[in-house]
Amino acid sequence: MYDYSKKILNARVYDVAIESPLDAMPRLSERLGANVLLKREDLQPVFSFKLRGAYNKIVGLSPEQRAKGIICASAGNHAQGVALAAQKLGIEAIIVMPGTTPSIKIDAVRRRGATVVLAGDTFDEALAHANQLRDERGLIFVPPYDDPDVIAGQGTVGMEILRQHPDPIEAIFVPIGGGGLAAGIATFVKYLRPDVKVIGVEPEDAACMDAALRAGSRVVLNQVGLFADGVAVRQAGVETFRLCQLYLDGVITVTTDEICAAVKDIFDDTRASAEPAGALALAGLKSYAERVARSGTLVAVHSGANLNFDRLRHIAERAEIGERREALLAVTIPEEPGSYRAFIKTLGPRPVTEFNYRYAQGSKAHVFVGVRLSGVAGERTALIDLLRGAGYEVLDLSDDETAKVHIRYMVGGRAAGLADEQLYRFEFPERPGALMRFLDGLAHGWNMTLFHYRNHGADYGRVLAGISVPEEDRERFRQCLDELGYPYWDESENPAFRLFLK
Repeated sequence: MYDYSKKILNARVYDVAIESPLDAMPRLSERLGANVLLKREDLQPVFSFKLRGAYNKIVGLSPEQRAKGIICASAGNHAQGVALAAQKLGIEAIIVMPGTTPSIKIDAVRRRGATVVLAGDTFDEALAHANQLRDERGLIFVPPYDDPDVIAGQGTVGMEILRQHPDPIEAIFVPIGGGGLAAGIATFVKYLRPDVKVIGVEPEDAACMDAALRAGSRVVLNQVGLFADGVAVRQAGVETFRLCQLYLDGVITVTTDEICAAVKDIFDDTRASAEPAGALALAGLKSYAERVARSGTLVAVHSGANLNFDRLRHIAERAEIGERREALLAVTIPEEPGSYRAFIKTLGPRPVTEFNYRYAQGSKAHVFVGVRLSGVAGERTALIDLLRGAGYEVLDLSDDETAKVHIRYMVGGRAAGLADEQLYRFEFPERPGALMRFLDGLAHGWNMTLFHYRNHGADYGRVLAGISVPEEDRERFRQCLDELGYPYWDESENPAFRLFLK
């Protein structure tokens, strides 16, 4: 412990790294009833803490070692740290990355002048290829986490936290992939402030350190999830496991939805975007705060912000569920005019976030519906009880991965016997009661044959609706639409509608 603390204090990281701020999270603090602080490693030059360990390792190489060139394997953030260090020190670098690495990380490495080699689909496959190239070409390998100099460089994050917040700290939450950051922080913090808990956080589908600590020895996971690609590691390092076994106070595992909710929390309080691995520690902090009596400050390390923009679409979809602020339900309603309006009326003032329905022959219709919740414990159960009490059959899909990722977008298909079906697209102000007003405006005996609505967080809602309107009644139908006052477009001849739904 003494030796590592000395190495951390003497680490050469500030040639390239900044002392990142420790920011307050007032909104989340108020919600959790705790003082939550966020260590902003996303503000580093490569938008991740990884350059600390990489540079500390590389700057210590001898001139002879530097002349050979360096190589590493990385899912992205370590790669950027190595590339930056190599660029600054004038060393040739080869970076082996999994083929699943987000393009934003690959492009960032190439811009630093390093050679990128894509190999395999996981970090471990990339690592095996990097070791092969190292042996073939005599390169110097720069480990992503399992090395004393790398661990010491990452440990400077813990040193800064203690210096920036000398007041009592109850716990520091640290993301774990291979364990370098957790090992460095835990070793230093326990040496200087043994009363402070250091808790690792891993995704449920990539919890190699948790499995190792439970087994008492390193284990190899059969497979790992790739959502939090920055921590998608099948086996913890030898040295990192040894240190975490000695000094870590435990590991919390979290779901994909909880990670997405933490990304949203970071944005709400700081207006910063976090990659999934970057928000991992905060997701663990929230889980801890919800089930443990708290007495002090809680700190989470925001470890990285190398996020492909298009991933925000998936994160936004899942964040509300992770916060327990949305229930996804399959509800059976009567297949008859007015039944959807009656169902919405039963929901009362609760905002509907999503509604997918397609007409089917028979007496029953199955709808996929999302309902906004306030986050109060037991609210989802109370809602389901309310609907069942009103005579509806309800299936809770809020924790069904297949439903959340796939089925919600596949509700529908062609329907027979709908010669009078008209398809219209609508926009209306996204405010309480707007959807009910829309339905009231169409409550003239016309049968709803298709309905798709999803709240996207904008100031207007978008609806696609199929309505059975006989030819002789269409003029009156259009008059009702005009009286309703919402912008609308007739999509009845839309080629995609005719191909897939007509």
